[in-house]
Amino acid sequence: MKTSLSIVYLFLILLFASCEDKESSSKNKSETTSENNVSGTKASKLDSLKAKYAKKEEIALQNEEEVDDRFPIPQEQLIPFLTQYGKENPENKVRIVTSFGNIEVMLYRDTPLHRANFIMLVKKGYFNNTFFHRVAPGFVIQGGNSDNVATPRKRSEIGDYLIPSEFDAGHKHTYGAFSAAKYSEQNVSKASSPFEFFIVMDENGTPHLNNDHTVFGRVTKGMEVAEKIAQVKTGQSEWPIDNVEIDIEIID
Repeated sequence: MKTSLSIVYLFLILLFASCEDKESSSKNKSETTSENNVSGTKASKLDSLKAKYAKKEEIALQNEEEVDDRFPIPQEQLIPFLTQYGKENPENKVRIVTSFGNIEVMLYRDTPLHRANFIMLVKKGYFNNTFFHRVAPGFVIQGGNSDNVATPRKRSEIGDYLIPSEFDAGHKHTYGAFSAAKYSEQNVSKASSPFEFFIVMDENGTPHLNNDHTVFGRVTKGMEVAEKIAQVKTGQSEWPIDNVEIDIEIID
């Protein structure tokens, strides 16, 4: 009888041990599977991030490839560049937008280098957020510069060049003439600055500027706006105390 009971007890012990092993095995298997799932999720997120950054790098490379390699324009290539640009971009009417109102300008076709350069600058957005930075009442208002950090950066990107004078066209500095500023130092050829312009505000004109600066357009509408700008208060170097910001857009 004792022997039979011993056999029964031994059988029950083995049965329980077997159940615990199965449960433990099942639990371990479940924990392992859960860990694998977490690991897989992390790997999936990592792959997603890698793909995202790879796409950004691809787009950045594409943008670099789309950069116009014609800029900055070297001085020795300026004339052929502007000649070709002028043929491809025949517009000659622009609008100067200010808080005082708008000024419309017609650019002369017989000053082709200056016209092409100005249209190119407008299309590249150079003039946006520059100023009428010089105001001399009864003489001129001058635009195309600013104290914004973006302005010298834009100039550097476009090119460090001068435009040959185009005096042969014979345009004079009469009231409302649209003329190119120039650097006076070491500029015996009287070449023009590509970035700055001025409008003549003297009703009698400024004949002393003839054959010294290239007139390449005239104001066709908005001289009353120019007159308002000519009356703003200025500080040193005839720079307005309150900036007169400009944007320039092409009309036709």
